[in-house]
Amino acid sequence: MPSFTKDVIKRTLIDLLDQKPLHQITVKMIVEECGINRNSFYYHFQDIPALIEEIIMDHLDRFIQKYPTIDSAETALNAAADFTMENRRAMLHIYQSANRDIYERYLWKECEYIVSAYGKTFSFTSDISEEDRRIIMHFYKCECFGLVIDWLNRKMEPDIHREISRLCELHHGMIEEMIRRAGEK
Repeated sequence: MPSFTKDVIKRTLIDLLDQKPLHQITVKMIVEECGINRNSFYYHFQDIPALIEEIIMDHLDRFIQKYPTIDSAETALNAAADFTMENRRAMLHIYQSANRDIYERYLWKECEYIVSAYGKTFSFTSDISEEDRRIIMHFYKCECFGLVIDWLNRKMEPDIHREISRLCELHHGMIEEMIRRAGEK
């Protein structure tokens, strides 16, 4: 059951991250902005990194609920990019902080979900080994992850939607060809 106080703390951190880098934000700032005491913060969260992790994992849960199936890599990649763009400054501040690993773990899980859900739309025949199937899916997960990380390293400057669209055009038929080749061995 969601807690009103917990939700206010989460929203406050996102709002503060829109204004300043993570290393400049303290629990004191968060509780003052929320109008709560420190004990209320620590009742819900161990520390700021735990708060960040919960915010990011909440998003992943909402993403999975919104996209229970994925029939297009382009749709999924664009949806993942949209969340980051909606919270652009906050996500950059998290990504550029000492807590970058939290964002990277989230992104890795999101890419894993996207590739796994999208992979269900392909017919992996019995002619393809489980190892080849795993390798193909891992390749796409790494590609998805790398695309977003590179975009974040460029401070989200290029139009990611245009790049995703072009990448998907260039990729068209590639997974089918990989499956075909795996079945030949």
